[in-house]
Amino acid sequence: MEENKNVNQFESENSSPKKDSVFIKCEGCGSNMSFDPLTQTLKCGHCGKQVDFKKNQSVAEFCLEEALQKAPKWNEETTMYCCENCGANFSVSNVEVSVICPYCSTTHIVKREDLAGIKPTAVYPFLIDNLSALDLSKKWAKRRIFAPTKFKKNLVESNLHGIYMPFFTFDSDTYSDYEGRLGERRTRTVRDSKGKTRTETYIVWHHVQGTFAKLFDDVSISAGGISQKELDKLQPFKKETLCVYENKFLSGFTARHYSRDIKDCWTDAKEVIDKQLRQDILHYYNCDVIDYLNISTIHNSVKYKYVLLPVYRLNYRYNKKDFPVLVNGNNGKVTGKSPISPLRVLIAVILGIGLAIGLFFALIESGALEELQNVTDNLLNAQL
Repeated sequence: MEENKNVNQFESENSSPKKDSVFIKCEGCGSNMSFDPLTQTLKCGHCGKQVDFKKNQSVAEFCLEEALQKAPKWNEETTMYCCENCGANFSVSNVEVSVICPYCSTTHIVKREDLAGIKPTAVYPFLIDNLSALDLSKKWAKRRIFAPTKFKKNLVESNLHGIYMPFFTFDSDTYSDYEGRLGERRTRTVRDSKGKTRTETYIVWHHVQGTFAKLFDDVSISAGGISQKELDKLQPFKKETLCVYENKFLSGFTARHYSRDIKDCWTDAKEVIDKQLRQDILHYYNCDVIDYLNISTIHNSVKYKYVLLPVYRLNYRYNKKDFPVLVNGNNGKVTGKSPISPLRVLIAVILGIGLAIGLFFALIESGALEELQNVTDNLLNAQL
């Protein structure tokens, strides 16, 4: 195996960055090797030769305050591309020769000279190959009862692309002061002037205040490519497979560079943390009604990781709209959007109406409706 690369991936600020490309060649035939999810090795697609490499799982977390000052840059071993058709920006390892857009499957690609921003610190490797991902997406599509048949039949391998999606994880040791007014609903029986009784609901209010401490670990925030909702649906990842990032994992795949920087993602992470803290405090008091609850939180020892998540993306276009299907290449979870067939919806409505009418006449035939009417009349007479 011949490999020409920048040996020191974490250069000091005073050293001059090297621009050497990475060429991972097969010793047998000289073709480029790609990362194989099934064997976790570099594999030659031409002759099948496999070469294992050491994977470092001692993933470090970095101080948030120093993120933009000392974080290593990524443009030394990857190249940025832009799709002229759909506008997507993504990067690939410098070993790649041809590039196809993983978002719209076109070849309208232009190269960009620079890839700004920090370098990933960790990566979840692909554990699932493209054929398994395709099978999982087809099983998911079969469960979409309102999706048109054409959609289910056109999930094909040619439209499937493996791409690493960016996200940040944050750790924070939180300490919160809170103060609020919470209420508990209760009932009581009261008697009016005529001697009749009734039950009424009232609220007992309590003033609460105190402190609350909680350690948050790996709050995951999407940094682009997929929405936060999609990222949440693809979790949890197999944490035992997390590795220190190196460009060998990118060989044969593309990677989406973050479009939302670490500051924006940290803002979102704090919102997630604040929401969870509020739920935890309210759960402690088991209240029914909230007048107000003010929480002031201090974040200590905030750490981050910039992680790449392996995702297979299936592109499908229906009535001039895109319906991507996403398969987590690390755990096999599937999420996405599917078109809706008006014909299938109409058939379901007709069947539903027919079932309701059939049930109605069946109840009449069995005398159940008449019996129900008698029970209702007896209840009304009892109340009078």
